[in-house]
Amino acid sequence: MDFPCVQWQDHVAQKWIGLDPQLKETLTSQLEIDDLFKCTLTLTTQDDLEFVQSISPGYSVQKDAELAARCRERGNSSFKTRDYAAAALHYSQGICFAPPGSDQASLCYANRSAALYHLQHYQESLDDMDCAVKNSYPSHLLHKLEDRRTSCLKHLSGGQRATEDHHHPASKNPNAPDRVEGASVGLLTFGIHPQAAVGFSPEKGRHLVAAGGVAAGEVLLHDRPYGCVLIPGTEEVRGKGGGRRHAEAAVLFGTEHRRCHRCLSETLCPVPCEGCSYSRYCSIPCQRDAWEEHHRWECPLGADLKMMGVMSQLALRVALKAGLENIKIARVSTRDEHADESSGSDPCHSNPSDPCTSYHGDSYPSVFHLQHHLKLHSPEVRFLCAVTIATLFLKMSKAGAPPASGALSRLLGADSRSPEEEGNTTNMWLLGSAVLRHVLQLRCNAQAILTLQDTGAANAPVQSHSEIRIATAIFPTLSLLNHSCCPNTSLRFSTGAILSADGSGSVTEYASTARGVTVTVRASKAIPPGQEILHCYGPHSSRMATRERQRLLQEQYYFLCQCEACTQEQEKKKEEAEAEGSESRLQWSGVGGGLMCGKCQGSLNQSSEEGAKGFVCLQSSCGHRVSASEVSRRLQGIKADLEKAVDLMERERPDEALRLLRRTQSQPGLILAETHPVQGELADAIARAYATMGDWNNAASHLERSAVAIGAQYGEDSIELGRQLFKLAQLHFNGGARGPALSVIPKVRRLFCLHGGPLCDEIQELQAMEDCLF
Repeated sequence: MDFPCVQWQDHVAQKWIGLDPQLKETLTSQLEIDDLFKCTLTLTTQDDLEFVQSISPGYSVQKDAELAARCRERGNSSFKTRDYAAAALHYSQGICFAPPGSDQASLCYANRSAALYHLQHYQESLDDMDCAVKNSYPSHLLHKLEDRRTSCLKHLSGGQRATEDHHHPASKNPNAPDRVEGASVGLLTFGIHPQAAVGFSPEKGRHLVAAGGVAAGEVLLHDRPYGCVLIPGTEEVRGKGGGRRHAEAAVLFGTEHRRCHRCLSETLCPVPCEGCSYSRYCSIPCQRDAWEEHHRWECPLGADLKMMGVMSQLALRVALKAGLENIKIARVSTRDEHADESSGSDPCHSNPSDPCTSYHGDSYPSVFHLQHHLKLHSPEVRFLCAVTIATLFLKMSKAGAPPASGALSRLLGADSRSPEEEGNTTNMWLLGSAVLRHVLQLRCNAQAILTLQDTGAANAPVQSHSEIRIATAIFPTLSLLNHSCCPNTSLRFSTGAILSADGSGSVTEYASTARGVTVTVRASKAIPPGQEILHCYGPHSSRMATRERQRLLQEQYYFLCQCEACTQEQEKKKEEAEAEGSESRLQWSGVGGGLMCGKCQGSLNQSSEEGAKGFVCLQSSCGHRVSASEVSRRLQGIKADLEKAVDLMERERPDEALRLLRRTQSQPGLILAETHPVQGELADAIARAYATMGDWNNAASHLERSAVAIGAQYGEDSIELGRQLFKLAQLHFNGGARGPALSVIPKVRRLFCLHGGPLCDEIQELQAMEDCLF
């Protein structure tokens, strides 16, 4: 939930409607964030605090022994069916709900140790047994723990430590070395690499350009977020033998249950916050660092922050991490921050006149000086943000003033020259104004952290993934990149521990401060010297029509996109020919796709005749016409059949799914060209059905057809095509087709090297596959 809950938005909207017109004008005309925050503070009343109090119980983060017991019972049910991963997640949820030292805490720890033992996580099982004893595990049951402890030690001492799976990338043992999640992290030099340089122009502000010729696949920058917040959302826990709708997958877990709230690593055995039931971590170092940096101030406000949304929480987290001294320094260093706000340039860069020249994950000035576009936000949005932060800080003020920056213990301003109370009030005002600034910045500068999620059945013969958004972050260096609907870069996110090299070239692994998220930006195509380095803010030319992309970018980022993809004459002609309405948007939902005439199999094109909403065959000897409503009906029907087929496969009925898909494909009338995205989806679904039934040859044949559509839509050098060809290599491998497999593997390797680097997990898997075939 990026924005505040609906009840709070409605409350603030009514507050805005009830304001005196002159006061509205005063708020709307404010040109400085300080003035807006001061004015809004005077309008925030006890009624606002009481309204928050009335709805926050619905977002409770309190410990609850009764809820912990229910989670333990659900874990026991999963354990009995030998679904140990789901059992561990249920027990983990129970541990987070259980008050420290309670019976439920000890029982949940003991039960989770049993689940981890069966998953061959022996060290983690030992750790949980220790936690169970520390939480007063019943003495008459201790013999169970001792027997399990003996078995774990036997496995560990015998060299049978199991390979850790991707569900647990780090041990909770603070004395154990942190593990890198995926070889792609490697040795990182954070910041801008020599291949790129910071440029400036009045139209674009600060941006990155190629310092010399950049080859496709070269790394341009590594960056860490200054702050990030997990996005709450449901993910189904699949049973050990079925898909997402399997009978054993009735309980839903979200990213907030499965990932560390600091470094975002996946974990089956999180370390809970001792004060709330929400926050949890992959290790004690992550728990400790989060507490020192921000969570000791967030913990008492957990329910309020959940209802106020991810953006407000991230803005607060950024300010808390910076501390009051750094905020004051950044304020003093600010020059004319409105110098280029009317330039119409992309918003994700610093003001041209600011003195900040350092761009890296720990650079608060580079975050502080990002554009906030106060004048461009609507009055209603400004008011919502300001009232939300003002209310939050009135609640915080009751708990005491926040800390100064990490190394300082005394509060900024609370010195001998002013009473302590007055100093604390000043501190709260400075921090509140900074948080409001960051909220407004995040509307234009927030970056979604994406990862691949397994969307197939747990026992599927071929991997199936989709990209999901797990967190929102602010990256100081990445924010320098301007937008293009057809970018020349590729982004890859990593979570977990980070290996860094010091100045002497030796390698140091930081067990605490270096844990976190990293983003690597690579050139996705050759970039000539001096050309701007660009990435996509979301609307991509391969997924969305020009008019829709420009509308979304204008609404969120306040600029009219004039990138190469938007200005090409071919795109302009398509936009001019495009009719209003969902029918035309549905037809052009995949650029590069197409429709074929049901009579002569020639190409269909949209009619250029005035008032004629439809499609006409380009063959002059045919001239067959199809109405826009008929095209829309047909495409929607195919989409519905696809959903039904996926549902059937997830219920382990692939034969029925295959019959349905064949019927759909052979229906007369409208014909989808091989390059149409929906044709690609159909072919992919048919391939999945054949693969589930073990018919590898037919599965590979249809997946090849799907790859044709993927290549047409996303490009022959796209990561999307790489993922599809990766599945094709798996199919050939499973079917024992040595020659076809060895033929496709180099193509897949090239695409993953281009977008993920030579050490990414997929490359390692391809190498193992190739070694086996040879």
